[in-house]
Amino acid sequence: MTTQRTSGRRKQAVAAAAAVAALLTTAACGGGSDNGNGGSKNGAAGYDAANNKVAQASAAKKGGTLKFGSAQDADSWDTTRGYYGFMWNFSRYYSRQLVTNKTEPGKAGAEVTPDLATGLAKVSDDGKTYEYTLRDGLTWEDGKPITSQDIKYGIERVWAQDVLSGGPVYLKDVLDPKGEYKGPYKDKAKDKLGLKAIETPDEKTIIFKLPEANSDFEEMLALTSASPVRQDKDTKAKYGLHPFSSGPYKFESYSPGKNLTLVRNDKWKQSSDPIRKAYPNKITIQFFSDANQLDQRLLNGDLDLDANQTGMSPQGRTTALKQHKGNLDNPVSGYVRYAAFPQSVKPFDNIHCRKAVIIGADHESLQTARGGPLAGGDIGTNMLPPSVAGAEGQKYDPYNAAGADKKGNVAKAKEELKACGKPNGFSTTIAVRNNKPVEVATAQSLQASLKKIGIKTEIDQYDGSQSSSVIGSPSNVKKKNYGIIIMGWGPDFPTVQGYGMPLWDSKYILSSGNNNYALIKDKSIDGLFDKYVKTLDDAEKAKISTEINHKVMEGGYYLPFVFEKFINFRSSRLANVYTSDGYSGMYDFVNLGLKSGN
Repeated sequence: MTTQRTSGRRKQAVAAAAAVAALLTTAACGGGSDNGNGGSKNGAAGYDAANNKVAQASAAKKGGTLKFGSAQDADSWDTTRGYYGFMWNFSRYYSRQLVTNKTEPGKAGAEVTPDLATGLAKVSDDGKTYEYTLRDGLTWEDGKPITSQDIKYGIERVWAQDVLSGGPVYLKDVLDPKGEYKGPYKDKAKDKLGLKAIETPDEKTIIFKLPEANSDFEEMLALTSASPVRQDKDTKAKYGLHPFSSGPYKFESYSPGKNLTLVRNDKWKQSSDPIRKAYPNKITIQFFSDANQLDQRLLNGDLDLDANQTGMSPQGRTTALKQHKGNLDNPVSGYVRYAAFPQSVKPFDNIHCRKAVIIGADHESLQTARGGPLAGGDIGTNMLPPSVAGAEGQKYDPYNAAGADKKGNVAKAKEELKACGKPNGFSTTIAVRNNKPVEVATAQSLQASLKKIGIKTEIDQYDGSQSSSVIGSPSNVKKKNYGIIIMGWGPDFPTVQGYGMPLWDSKYILSSGNNNYALIKDKSIDGLFDKYVKTLDDAEKAKISTEINHKVMEGGYYLPFVFEKFINFRSSRLANVYTSDGYSGMYDFVNLGLKSGN
C-alpha cells in the first residue's frame, strides 16, 4: 500500500459499504420464543451464547438448506471485486486462498491458518520472500487441479482496475508499488503471467518477492482477492455473475438483487480442505429491499440468518428482545463510529478548537443516538477498535469520555475555546449521510451539546452514495465548510495497517475518494507506520499500534462516538454458530450447520 494508494479509496467502499450495510441491514436468522436469557422451548441456544464462543457445537448434521436473507446484494461476488464484509465471509463457500482465517470464535478467528497451502509461509530475505507449497488433491468444480499458476493469475486480476474495480488493492500496492505491471488483460507474456513479483517454478510452488518487507503480507493473502481464478473461466467484468468454484459449493443460480443459490461441488474433496466442513446440501440468499420485512421473515423462522450481520432494525430488535432473546447475540462489530475534523476548514486547523468539540460533546447522548449500549455500543474513548492488536478499549480514555466528563465538560471546553482564540465560540457545518437515520440523529445530538459551549452548527445531509466525491474530496469539504464529518470505519484485516493507514497516514490523502478526512500530516504518525510495516515481531507491532492510536488522539483529530455493537439474530435451527474477530464480529459462515440436516 504505497504509491498507488487506491486501497484507501477501495476501503471507503467497504467502510461506506460495510458501514452502509451497517445501518441499512438487519438481523440474523429466524425464530421461536424463549424463556429469558437462557435457551428456549424450541431450542434457541440462549442470549449471547454464540458471542465469542460456539453455540450448538456438536449438533450440526450433514444436509438441509441453509437460508440467508439480506437487505442488499453484495457489491460483487467476483473474488477480485467484492469488498463488502459479508461477501468476504460468504465467498469462502466457493473460493479458497493459500491461507484464511481460523474457524474459531473470537480473537482466534482473526489469526491466519493454511488453506490451499500445506503450511504458513516460509519467510526469508528479511521478510521480503514468502514461499508456499500447495496441498495434494486440490480441484476446481470440473475436477481439474488447482495450480500455483491459477493462484498467481487470480491475484494478477487485482491489477486490472480499469475492468475489475471495487475490491481491495493491498496486494497490488505491496507487490508492485511503482505500478509497473499492467494486469493480465494487457499482459504481453503468452501465458498472461508476467507479474515478476510472483514466481511459480512448478504447479505446486508459489513464491512472492516483495520489493519492501510488509509484516501484514500474509494477512493480505487471506483476503478473498487472493483467490485462484482459472484463465479459461475468467469472464472478466461478468465473472461475478458466476464465479468458478474452488470450494465445497458452486453457483447453481443467481438473479442479481433477488436471490442466489449454491449447491454442493461434487469435485471438492474434504481430504484436501482442513477448513470447511460443508454441512448443508444447499445454501440460499434471498434479497429484500425492506429491512423490516427481512426481520419479520427471520423472526417467523422462514430464514436462518441475515447475511449482512449489521444488527436488526429498531422495530425487529424491539420484538426480538421481548420475544426471542435466546436467539440473539450482541457482538462488538469491529467498527468505530466517529466525527472527523478537517484541518483545511477553519478554525479546525487549531488543536484547541478541535479539543473544545471533543470535550464539550455529550458522549452519553451520542451513545444513545447510536442505539444505546446494546445496539449502539460502548462509549468510544479512542480510535482503535477492540479487534485490532494494540487496542486498549476504554482503558485508554484521554478525554474522560466514558468517565467524569461523559455528559461533556462545558467549563473545560470553554477554556479550550479561549486557547484557540474563539472565546465566544464559532460556526461550522456538520456533514452527514442522508440515508442513515442513526447518523442524522448523531449529528443532532452533537449539535445540541455544542450549542451549550457557543459552537453553532448547521447540519448538511448529503447523498450517502456520493460519499467519495462529497466528503472524499478535500476541495469540496473546504468549499462547503464541513468542519465536522460523521463517519465510521472497520478493519480490512485486524491490524493497525488494515484499519488506520488510510485514515491517518499522509500518503493516503487523495483528491477524490479520500478517507483521511482530518488531513493528518504528522511525521511522527507516518514514521510509526513506516516502522510498523517493517516490524516482524507481533508484540512490537502491537506496541507500535498503541503508539499510533495515542498520537492520533493527542492530536484531537477525531471525536469517537462508540465502539459499535449489534443485536444479531440466529435461527434455532442453526448449529456450530460463533462470532469471529476475523469478520468484525459477524458469525463465521463457513462451517454453519443445521441441527436436523433438513
